[in-house]
Amino acid sequence: MIDAPHSTPLVQSPYGGFRRSLQAALAAIALTTLALAPAQAQPVRILAFGDSLTAGAGIAAEDSLPAQLKRRLSADGFDVEVVQGGVSGDTTTTGLARLDYMLGAGPFDIAIVELGANDMLNGHDPRATRANLDQILTVLQQKGVRPILTAMVSSANHGQAYKRDFDSVYPDLAAKHQAPLVPFILEGVWGSPALLIADGIHPNAVGVAKIVKRLAPYVEKTLVSMGATKSSRAQ
Repeated sequence: MIDAPHSTPLVQSPYGGFRRSLQAALAAIALTTLALAPAQAQPVRILAFGDSLTAGAGIAAEDSLPAQLKRRLSADGFDVEVVQGGVSGDTTTTGLARLDYMLGAGPFDIAIVELGANDMLNGHDPRATRANLDQILTVLQQKGVRPILTAMVSSANHGQAYKRDFDSVYPDLAAKHQAPLVPFILEGVWGSPALLIADGIHPNAVGVAKIVKRLAPYVEKTLVSMGATKSSRAQ
């Protein structure tokens, strides 16, 4: 008698259920780890917003203020990007006019405001300089950008009354906006031929380095106040 065809019974492995449970547990752990992992930190973005002193008139781009400041901050262990926002010949009026356009390249975390020298050189009314810088600082703060104001001082060419009114603009606005104020940005550079290009006005690479040495501590203090920390190894 021929046996009826039959199928071989499927033998269940006693470890199959355990394997599937382990795989599910590992997958869950992986997903949880990804969810809890901090997002990769982004560099702090700094806008260097100014005139020819920022733009780097007469010197190579790698010697300009933004480039040298970036190298200094990186050497000190800060992860930053410094964006060139200088335009030669800018006054506070033209700076204010292009501010929104410049901020379109953001977002920015910090803005170094270096404007006013051309206002003074052209004898602009200090009241207009004050109003323009006040508005620039207001716009930056409204957009969540922390300003650092660099001071300019007037020569005596326009008289003592003009000098008094112009020089008071920067400390007054820094106090009003509770912004760091960098004293006269050209201190130790202005009038020193070894630190200026041939025009006797704009700083050369060494002069810019001196400005950066003066400026960097204010930027670094602002970075720390934002919670930025130095890397364990300076770049």
